[in-house]
Amino acid sequence: MKYHKIEVKIKTNHKPSYFIGSMIRGAMGHALKKVTCINPSYQCEGCFAQSSCLYYDFYEKKNSFHKYRFNIELGSNKFDFGLYLFDEACDGLPYVLSALEMTLTQMGLTKYNYKFSDFKVYLNNQSIYENNGFTSFDILPKTFQIDSFCPNIKIRLQTPLRIKKSNKFLRDNVDIEDILRSIYQREQEVFYGKKVFKLNYEPSYVADIKLLKYEELQRQSNRQNKRMNMDGTVGEIAVMGIDEQSYKLLKLGEVLGVGKQTVLGLGKIEVEDLK
Repeated sequence: MKYHKIEVKIKTNHKPSYFIGSMIRGAMGHALKKVTCINPSYQCEGCFAQSSCLYYDFYEKKNSFHKYRFNIELGSNKFDFGLYLFDEACDGLPYVLSALEMTLTQMGLTKYNYKFSDFKVYLNNQSIYENNGFTSFDILPKTFQIDSFCPNIKIRLQTPLRIKKSNKFLRDNVDIEDILRSIYQREQEVFYGKKVFKLNYEPSYVADIKLLKYEELQRQSNRQNKRMNMDGTVGEIAVMGIDEQSYKLLKLGEVLGVGKQTVLGLGKIEVEDLK
């Protein structure tokens, strides 16, 4: 699997809200439409270019796993954020970067439309933005590969994890299998176009210790003109004696995200080896 990892570091005295994922995605959406739209009507419904439109794929396409996700930190007091592009979405990199620059320098963020001039952009850990302009970003996508293995790990759920089971969102009763299944489902649909509902193997581990809580979170939906719940599970799970296949799947989850609404920055996990 191939992917790009974009990181944005912004220097400013302005302070953002506790959760910036919805704001960043919304602002980027307006800019991306300006950058990509070739329809004189500026309407997506019935548009002749839907099948090849990056904005439509990212923002209007329904009932599918989107091939990107924003990467944010809760309560950081910074506007810094990241953006992952997966598979063929990597081909839209120039449009994404152009929209990103437009968002920060022309359109602005928050209801106050804060604009920024002092920021850095990194692509796959290489600096690509200097002196108010992009340098060459002829950088190949990264290829996901895990060459190491550790059977004892700690999984950190860094932003609310929203996983449904039996038509209900799980609270503090999230199991390792739930996380693994979610990652596998996302991997199969994003990269292979397959819908799956269960793992293709039986995970194994000796023990797990959970320190989880249910975090209440809301965002404002300008499109629906109402507050939307973004509640989910955060915390840590220590796992002992996990099998290698599950370890690699969890490491993939660090890139893909886990659960619902990962495009907004939810479902961010980190896997730490316990030596």
